[in-house]
Amino acid sequence: MAKLKRNLGPIEAVGLSLSVMAPTMGMALNVTLAAGAAGTAAPLGFAVGTVVVAVVGLSFIFFASRITSAGSSYAYIGETFGPRAGFIAGWCMLLLYIAGGSGSAALFGNFLRAALADHGVEIGGWWLALGVVALGLSTVFAWRDMSFATRLMLIMELCSIAVIIYLGIRILSAVGGAEGLSAAPFRPDPSIGWWGIGYAVVFAVLSFAGFEAATTLAEETRSPGRAIPLALVGSVVLAGVFFVFASYIQIVGFGLDNVKALVASEAPLNTLALKFGTLRMATALDIATSVSALSCVIGTLSAGARMLFVLGRAGLSARAATVHPVYGTPTVSVGIVSILMLAGLLAWAPFVGPTDYYDSVGTIGVLALIVAYLGVTAAAAIHALRSGSRLWLALGGLGTVAMAWPLYNSIYPVPDFPGNIWPYVVIGWIMLGAALLVARPAIGGSEP
Repeated sequence: MAKLKRNLGPIEAVGLSLSVMAPTMGMALNVTLAAGAAGTAAPLGFAVGTVVVAVVGLSFIFFASRITSAGSSYAYIGETFGPRAGFIAGWCMLLLYIAGGSGSAALFGNFLRAALADHGVEIGGWWLALGVVALGLSTVFAWRDMSFATRLMLIMELCSIAVIIYLGIRILSAVGGAEGLSAAPFRPDPSIGWWGIGYAVVFAVLSFAGFEAATTLAEETRSPGRAIPLALVGSVVLAGVFFVFASYIQIVGFGLDNVKALVASEAPLNTLALKFGTLRMATALDIATSVSALSCVIGTLSAGARMLFVLGRAGLSARAATVHPVYGTPTVSVGIVSILMLAGLLAWAPFVGPTDYYDSVGTIGVLALIVAYLGVTAAAAIHALRSGSRLWLALGGLGTVAMAWPLYNSIYPVPDFPGNIWPYVVIGWIMLGAALLVARPAIGGSEP
């Protein structure tokens, strides 16, 4: 059986998880949504969301310390409910990675277009060509050397985060010096209450989407039973602290009495950079966000390829389960996932624009993600029940309840068109996976 090259450590695993989450890109897009739900208390929503994701993350840690397979949710759910149930979970995660990477490629071109526009250079529809270039570069990195690719992703993401931290320090210095920093963002907005916090948690959880990506490197990481759980903890903690910080500076930067302007802003970080910094800082933020998007493309492509590799090894396709004899990477799966990302980018994005395309495919991917997360937390609870561990039973059950909330809020109240059709797209994807199980009864039989 072909084996992946085992040459990674905790740093590379953290790099993959952070790149798929893309914290910089998330904070450029999701804070306005959280503020629309919770008002001035958006940072509290992100703080609560961090706790929720941490609880869910414990279920991944429970399995990651016991099962060292690149299959992630496929292997974890398969251990408890059987390989066919695990296949559907892995199939859902594959959809997330394909959708997330394709949407991020579109945003890469869009943010670079914004950076050039700051200086009077308009490139129009050439953002699409830049997105294709980003996908091409990502394919090369994911194809050749995962050690180099993961370290590159980590460096790019940390550099992008550093730009926002610098902006945040300038905002806190200006606001704190003039009025004093307020603790109001960590209390429910009086005009909305705790209901708004609960809804903001949905967007906070979405910002963490992909934190589990490190688990797909289990077969390429030294001492995976220790390194992967460490990477999961590190990714959630680092991202959670950054999300709270980034949301806080945007709330106080716009002003506690000016949240509506934040909610209406299409580029809040750019606006704040112009207000508290310079045009060069605004350009730097656009470039940093595009770098974060590129990192996300590399990360989702790498994670998606490994998920497809495991599904192929389990009986879906022997060709997809091949490993390059020199690079030790699943190059065939990398190519397949890259082509699927490119197909969506070329067939859909030009007609709706990069932002709407990202929003649409991102919603589809996250709905599929929540299904897989629900399966992992439920599997952890059942596994703990069988082994007699009351603590893990409680944590797994709590994680299942925690994931049910964002799923409910994602489909009800029923979103406006076209958002109302995305749940059916996910259902159709799951039905396709079920059809493959019927067509290939041996699926799951060869997975260790």
